[in-house]
Amino acid sequence: LFQTKRTSRGSAVDLHYWIGKDSSQDEQGAAALYVTQLDSALGGNPVQHREVQGHESETFQSYFRNGIIYKKGGVASGFKHVETNMYNIKRLLHVKGKKHVSATEVALSWDSFNKGDVFLLDLGKVLIQWNGPSCSIAEKSRGLALARSIRDSERGGRAQIGIIDNEKDSPDLMQIMKMVLGERRGELRDATPDAKADELQKANVRLYHVYEKDHDLVVQEIATRPLTQDLLQHEDCYILDQGGFKIYVWRGKTSSPEEKKAAFTRAVGFIQAKGYPSSTNIEVINDGAESAMFKQLFQRWTEKNETQGLGKVYTTGKIAKVEQVKFDTTQLHARPELAAEQRMVDDASGEIEVWRIEDLEMQPVNPKTYGQFYGGDCYLVLYTYLRSGRPHYVLYMWQGRHASVDEITACALNAIELDKKHGDEAVQVRVTMGKEPAHFLAIFKGKLVIYEGGTSRAQKSTPEPAIRLFQVRGTDELNTKATEVPARASSLNSNDVFLLTTSQVCYLWCGKGCSGDEREMAKMVADIVSKRDKHTILEGQEPAEFWEALGGKAPYASEKRFQEQITHYQPRLFECSNQTGRFIMTEVVGFCQEDLDEDDVMLLDTWEEIFLWVGKGSNTCERNEAIASAKEYLKTHPAGRDLATPIILVKQGYEPLNFTGWFTAWDPYKWSDGKSYEEMKNSLGDVSAISEIKVDLNNINLNKRTLSMTNVTSSSMASASPQYKSHLNHSNSNSYSNSSNYNSNGSPSLVPNGEGFYSREVLMNKTVDELPEGVDPTKKEWYLSDADFHDIFGKSKDEFYQMPKWKQQNEKKQCGLF
Repeated sequence: LFQTKRTSRGSAVDLHYWIGKDSSQDEQGAAALYVTQLDSALGGNPVQHREVQGHESETFQSYFRNGIIYKKGGVASGFKHVETNMYNIKRLLHVKGKKHVSATEVALSWDSFNKGDVFLLDLGKVLIQWNGPSCSIAEKSRGLALARSIRDSERGGRAQIGIIDNEKDSPDLMQIMKMVLGERRGELRDATPDAKADELQKANVRLYHVYEKDHDLVVQEIATRPLTQDLLQHEDCYILDQGGFKIYVWRGKTSSPEEKKAAFTRAVGFIQAKGYPSSTNIEVINDGAESAMFKQLFQRWTEKNETQGLGKVYTTGKIAKVEQVKFDTTQLHARPELAAEQRMVDDASGEIEVWRIEDLEMQPVNPKTYGQFYGGDCYLVLYTYLRSGRPHYVLYMWQGRHASVDEITACALNAIELDKKHGDEAVQVRVTMGKEPAHFLAIFKGKLVIYEGGTSRAQKSTPEPAIRLFQVRGTDELNTKATEVPARASSLNSNDVFLLTTSQVCYLWCGKGCSGDEREMAKMVADIVSKRDKHTILEGQEPAEFWEALGGKAPYASEKRFQEQITHYQPRLFECSNQTGRFIMTEVVGFCQEDLDEDDVMLLDTWEEIFLWVGKGSNTCERNEAIASAKEYLKTHPAGRDLATPIILVKQGYEPLNFTGWFTAWDPYKWSDGKSYEEMKNSLGDVSAISEIKVDLNNINLNKRTLSMTNVTSSSMASASPQYKSHLNHSNSNSYSNSSNYNSNGSPSLVPNGEGFYSREVLMNKTVDELPEGVDPTKKEWYLSDADFHDIFGKSKDEFYQMPKWKQQNEKKQCGLF
């Protein structure tokens, strides 16, 4: 299997070969050989993946959004032609996974069941989903999605789905299961935990140099976490071991053809030498065509001639800064992707309220001092802005470097209370001192000043220092910040403007590399930090008093300003869980809005910030542990991430632009139209009379007796809107099946009150007067059978009615049903 995708540098190819658990060594060897041939035919650039059944990579699983079904047998079953509407089926599928679902065909026996998973008994015309008592809502939902996919794609929508959530509540369905599986003896097996690597394991990266020496292959460990890009030399190959979770083979551009061809062999030999399972995932990548998953394992990754990308890593003593880029804030609402890239919620024109944590309570800050933050304090900043005519909120929790643990805790608790007062709608942003995000700078209009220590409280325990030095960075009101640094000459930097305040004067020291805009912004800040006379001095023309205030001359950073080169970091989305005591995440590759699960907390990593999206159905424990989980994620990241990275808490339905901008085609109305598991289950209709289906265990034919209209049309109900379900339930007729919707002459057979299914010819391109009596002209598609509906629209009724109304209308117009 191979996939071509567009990137900022052209196109990239992922080439996968999949190994079934029962395949022979010869077959595996032949597959590897064909992969090598394909790799050569495609120019030697594809990223190669070795996939093993049950242990597929996130990338491979992302291709099959409805799930993967593993069939029994070898070549014969693999190439068996599947007939639509084929009912001669009798199989049991074991369904596992919440995000990436796989269904394995298992023995048709109660021994195959356990309490923690979903099992699907497929009898052709009937699909019975048995949910283990310990499985989660997410697993039930994904199991149901798979069952509906089988019904709609393999059975043409003509199968019924029954669900067993509690065996006592579904005696009819249990009777059918017992007819097929026999009586159950003994207790069911306990739930088996999902085999997932935890973050600590995946953070344990080791890099090995692979080279030839005296005709022998040498594999030598050369580095551990955090890795840097300069370790990779173009003339050699390398193996990167991610804690046995995944093995990467990197092939240098100028490495020999023989070395490149032997990449898979070397990797397989490596996992054998390490004693890793044979199912370990292997990815072979080429110099210059690295996958995003590979690059994120390095502390920084730069591309040739590329000047934007992988997160800015600011460390103590770092002297260079990124050139400030101006952008038009009026474009933010029209272009959410710009809001995401610039980390801006809006144009920063909203209102601000600031509180300081004092005696573990919130105390209002004097508006005259808004923008002044002291390292010994914690603050809450509530930003309110209008969007679509209604207020939206961003709540910043600013934590001083020298604040006490009690104050930091009190800051978080008060934030929760403040959030409740605003309807639990606020976006909560944890801000650590020195790591203020772009929007936080912007809302203070160039007047943001960060004092290293001290407090803004009235009762100050220590006097303010007589001499202070501030580094000012920024070119306009949206990006300027003044940060206090140690008052010594070594703190200076030729690229910036510094303010030196003494008891007599305030010096504006302008480095040779600063711009006119930066000098102007520094003048504005100078009026905040000092009321004394301002003296502007240029680098190299300092008076003796200036150096005396700094304790004498000393070397300082004077390198020419440069544009920091950082690679584009591809955002990553994870489903979070805290099972087994360790923080576990499941990555969603190629994510979209549909992947935001209402029953979960999701983590979106954009490198410069961490978003935690809290679904409405997530449990209290997950919500309470969200921030701690994000900190754990940063702590265990293999690239050695900055623990002060801003963490942003976003609630479902109140997503800001700088979050939605990372998703293509964000639908703000999705949450009101989406269906919960219970709603999807209820849409299947009442299947109580399904017990009247007799199962012939010899030839596996399923025959129906006379069923009520509601029961027989449950497949229709499962793929219809709630309005359609109501429409059907109003019928007084109880005695027709799918096959009886048409008379012997092919014309529609109607129920007495004029409701039922019609042929497409009766409905398409007809005026109101030409429609049969009783047909609602605004809902013509309601009266199509499932098969006709799918044939005309290319989707099931359920999928159709989940679309926005305007899309439904457009498709109906195109199909002559408007």
